Amino acid sequence: TEQLMDDVDLWLLDLKAFDDQLHRRITGQSNRPVLEFARRLSDSGKASWVRFVLVPGLTDDETEIGNLADFIATLNGVERVEVLPFHQMGAFKWDELGIDYALRDVNGPDPEMIRRVHQQFADRGLTVY
Repeated sequence: TEQLMDDVDLWLLDLKAFDDQLHRRITGQSNRPVLEFARRLSDSGKASWVRFVLVPGLTDDETEIGNLADFIATLNGVERVEVLPFHQMGAFKWDELGIDYALRDVNGPDPEMIRRVHQQFADRGLTVY
C-alpha cells in the first residue's frame, strides 16, 4: 500500500457517511477503515478530492453532514469536495441484474438542499463543487 501511495498523485476518496451506524446502513460495512485510510492519506501529504453522494432521506441530515465536513476539514491535501446529487440514471442496471433496488422511490435533492449542503462544506473552508 505504501508503494501505491507513493505512485499516485491524486486520490478520489468517496465518503458515504461519518456516522458508523449510517455507513453500515448504506454499505453493510463499518466506515472505520475508510476514515483510517483518509487519515493516512492526509498524513502522506498527497492530494485528494472527496466525493459525497447527497441522497434525500438517507445522507441529508444536517448534523451528520456537519460532522463529516468537520472531519474533512481536518485532512491535509483535500483540494475539493464534490457533492454529487443522487439520481436514478442507473436504476435500470438493478433490474437487469434482478436485484431489488432499495432507492427506487427516492427522488434527487432539490436545489435548496444542494445549496445548503454546499454551504455546510464551504463554511469549514473547503472548496466545493
